[in-house]
Amino acid sequence: MIVISRELRINQRIRIKEVRLIGPEGEQMGIVSTQDALQKAKESGFDLVEVAGQAKPPVCRIMDYSKYKYEQEKKAKEARKHQKIMHLKEIKIKPRIEEHDYQVKLYHLKRFLKRGDKAKLIMVFRGREMSHIEIGKKVVDRVISDLMEVGEIEKGPTRDGRNIMVYFTPRAAGYSKNGSQ
Repeated sequence: MIVISRELRINQRIRIKEVRLIGPEGEQMGIVSTQDALQKAKESGFDLVEVAGQAKPPVCRIMDYSKYKYEQEKKAKEARKHQKIMHLKEIKIKPRIEEHDYQVKLYHLKRFLKRGDKAKLIMVFRGREMSHIEIGKKVVDRVISDLMEVGEIEKGPTRDGRNIMVYFTPRAAGYSKNGSQ
């Protein structure tokens, strides 16, 4: 398999006297002058592509360059298609959160984790709430226990200034792209 590099030289851009030539079917044609190699490529209706510029002499192949480039882009697109992209979703709550607001935030966190994204919970303390951090810790512990079925703790809970942060990752099995199981 030929690995495409950033700067493959083709046809007239190959400025070496001699090259090791590989034919369109993969057969070795030996060491020939670049002009002869270009002539053979033109006769066969293909391009002369330098595939190994570091070798002595450089290795060139006769091939349809535009078709080769198209196939490489197609393979790269297919590889990206099967790649799972994981986002970090963030939810902020306060220590004196009401029950309904808590349930809404919990629902969102569960949805993120079921979809396969990571989630970050931030407990924000403002003003005098800093003197009652234990209230916030109870809420964070409740969130952690409620999320154990769909996610696991990646990091935390850690205190950072006026915030307590917890990072969750989805459980290994059971999540899908649309959030259903």
